[in-house]
Amino acid sequence: MAVLVTGGARSGKSSFAEKLAMHRNQRGIYIATCLAEDEEMKERVGLHQQMRLQAGFPWETREEPYALVDELNKLQESGEGAVVLVDCLTLWLTNWLLYYEASSYAAEHVGKRIDELVQAVASHPGQVILVTNEVGDGIVPEYPLGRQFRDLAGRMNQRLAAVCEEVFLVTVGIPVELKSRAYVFET
Repeated sequence: MAVLVTGGARSGKSSFAEKLAMHRNQRGIYIATCLAEDEEMKERVGLHQQMRLQAGFPWETREEPYALVDELNKLQESGEGAVVLVDCLTLWLTNWLLYYEASSYAAEHVGKRIDELVQAVASHPGQVILVTNEVGDGIVPEYPLGRQFRDLAGRMNQRLAAVCEEVFLVTVGIPVELKSRAYVFET
């Protein structure tokens, strides 16, 4: 079962996703996608790691800023019974967009990575919880790279929501399940 958890910055989505994982399984694999390249980000990562340790839940943390799809595929092949929590997809997307930034085909390259991710999530037989940011509710970014990121993140989130059984929006710390409430057009 795949679950997508989205929301704005500091909305409570990561905390909710961790609690959901703890509620649904006895152990978890936490795939962190952050590249901690400055002191402030290293402090944030350390705080998150410490909070997971204090939760008393057996997390195995794997740092994977790029090869997320490979990691999901390895877990699928290994038959791991743990819940997999990926936090967060928009950081993973940022990593790839900056990696390809100099290419005039950056959006296409990142789009292929998104295609691979959607396929890996759709075919994963176990429990996967994906955390992502909802970035389209704000103003239109001033710079082309920001607009490209916003557009790619929106497309990625829509495609993943389509293959996930549950989709939660977390705002002000309150999770609301959306997929079961989606309006479906009659044919």
